[in-house]
Amino acid sequence: MTLAGRALAIGYRDREVGRSLDVSLAEGEVLALLGPNGSGKTTLLKTLLGLLKPLAGEAMIDGQPITSLPAAARARRIAYVPQSHVPSFAFTVETVVLMGRTAYGNLFSAPSAADRAVAARVLERFGITSLAARPYTMLSGGERQLVLLARALAQEPRFIVLDEPTASLDFGNQGKVIREMRALAASGHGVLFTTHDPNHALRAADRAFLMRGGLRLAEGKVREVLTRAKLESLYGTPVETLTDDATGITAFLPG
Repeated sequence: MTLAGRALAIGYRDREVGRSLDVSLAEGEVLALLGPNGSGKTTLLKTLLGLLKPLAGEAMIDGQPITSLPAAARARRIAYVPQSHVPSFAFTVETVVLMGRTAYGNLFSAPSAADRAVAARVLERFGITSLAARPYTMLSGGERQLVLLARALAQEPRFIVLDEPTASLDFGNQGKVIREMRALAASGHGVLFTTHDPNHALRAADRAFLMRGGLRLAEGKVREVLTRAKLESLYGTPVETLTDDATGITAFLPG
């Protein structure tokens, strides 16, 4: 199964944000989407999710136009993890995760035993079973992000789309979220995430898609695409590289 956009023009009724975009994500791989603010990353995500209709071209999942699928059918194939947020209501963590199960019922039906079993399984997977009865509003930023990942996985989708999943997280929680993205790919999910940090893309992704001014600047294997020259072109700023002689691991720093 593949999530793909072909010859996409993206944007809104009165404004085109991007054009001539071809992007694809297969099951079992991680794709990082990088670009400066205003480059069209979030609009591209919303188009691939079916939340926005393409101005031209087609967003497809397994060859079907994503906008042709009912919302529940989409939710069973693709899950969305927004940037961590604090909601207005103090739902318990278990309740937040169970919201992912509405893809298989409706918003007002009581969770079934099977739904609760799925929720318990994903809470255990992310090591947050002890938080099940805690109010979501009382969690740290890193804990909230793991709960949102658990909610997405409770949908039992094939693809998971994350919008800046490490934003505002401390160093330790950034690492935990990156490890979970790799684990999701290893278990057969396709993972697409946006990031402003090329080092996170190097660590988490198989491929990278660079976007500037609504256009694709480069796309391909992460270590072939994330070079000093391409990053300087992408962000319009000098970039420095640091390489560990013992491991060969490279890191990028703004110059």
